[in-house]
Amino acid sequence: MGTAVSARPEVSIIIPARNEEVSLGACLNSLEGQSGVEFEIIVVDDGSTDKTREIAESFAGIRIVTPGPLPARWTGKNNAVVAGARDACGEWLLFTDADTVHLPGSLARALTEAKQNRADLLSYSPEQIVMTFTEKAAMPVIFSELAAQYPPEKVRDQSSGVVAANGQYILCRREAYEMVRGHTAVAEKILDDVALAQAFRAAGYRIYFRYGADAVRTRMYRKWSELRDGWTKNLALLFPRPIRLASWLLGAWIFSGFMLLVGVAGAKTGSWRLGCCVLPSLLLYTRIARAQFRTGTNVIAICFGIPLFAYLLVRSRNMHRGDGVSWKGRTYSTVSESPKPGNRLLSESAGVANK
Repeated sequence: MGTAVSARPEVSIIIPARNEEVSLGACLNSLEGQSGVEFEIIVVDDGSTDKTREIAESFAGIRIVTPGPLPARWTGKNNAVVAGARDACGEWLLFTDADTVHLPGSLARALTEAKQNRADLLSYSPEQIVMTFTEKAAMPVIFSELAAQYPPEKVRDQSSGVVAANGQYILCRREAYEMVRGHTAVAEKILDDVALAQAFRAAGYRIYFRYGADAVRTRMYRKWSELRDGWTKNLALLFPRPIRLASWLLGAWIFSGFMLLVGVAGAKTGSWRLGCCVLPSLLLYTRIARAQFRTGTNVIAICFGIPLFAYLLVRSRNMHRGDGVSWKGRTYSTVSESPKPGNRLLSESAGVANK
């Protein structure tokens, strides 16, 4: 195991975990086997009622931290990572989720990449693993729209005004993190990763962001209720005009489907006419394919995912305008986080562009 043998490891890996018995073991296995850099692993048990703590305790050398009581208006995740960062010893801090799996050698490569790009904060958007029908239908559409609106190359341009980070993988210099007051400064934010990146950028620190399939992968949601609630929490904050986006996509989906039916029905009238009728569907497929899912998954997404995404957009908007959103047994007010038109932000899991 690559945990620290010296007084101060180079990297402290901080994993907030609340009822993560399904995924935590695989995450810790993948991190425990990292090499090429001295590191420590800290699991923050955020009030779990399942076997999360027991699983963490089964790994020798891993420290387990229990956060203090949840302060008023703080999110549970922010309270957890603040506790983990307070207990960390590393010069660099890696915040990563319990549902991630890290490829061999990825930690050392990420640290090298951060240093080579003079980044104070490096963030990867993981490869997304999808298994169920609803995952395959919704996730490619969601990620393609996020990739279209928030290209990582613009995030890497420090003067572009586009700020992004993915909370599933944030590696940052401890000194810079402490200078911006870390997650304490964004403790009330549901989109804490974006808010943290904004704080870094506002303080003049350099951010480097890209799609990181070569480093980390994740399966975000394993059933429909998790997917629904997770994206309800985020979508209205990611897209400043969710109803307009839902309407546009539904219109494009209906039109492409209608033209495809017309083309099939009139196939005998000439190949050029059939080609014209198929073109809208091909353009829509190309748009979805940018999210880098497999072809079969993209086909499911183009057939069923757009109306599902539209539903999630509307539901998210309505919940954010109502009493708040719920996640993992906690309800958060969203009044202070209502997005403004033109807001150029990218949130967690929102960077699966292919550059």
